[in-house]
Amino acid sequence: MAIKEEIAQSLEELRVYLQRDGGDVEFVDYEDGVLKVRLMGACRGCPYSQMTLANGIKRTLQQKFPQLQEVENV
Repeated sequence: MAIKEEIAQSLEELRVYLQRDGGDVEFVDYEDGVLKVRLMGACRGCPYSQMTLANGIKRTLQQKFPQLQEVENV
């Protein structure tokens, strides 16, 4: 399985936690260590969205994908 597919699949597993609070996340792309996602729902305008990206998504996915350097909301 390609790295993009593996990251997208792992991101799907994290969606449930965001959906509990009315938010959601969508995989957009992964290239050169940068994961691009789209925050949706309650996450879209949330003042804590940067914390969600850094402390939730990035930190969790880096445990499985150490080559992941950054997560960006696009």
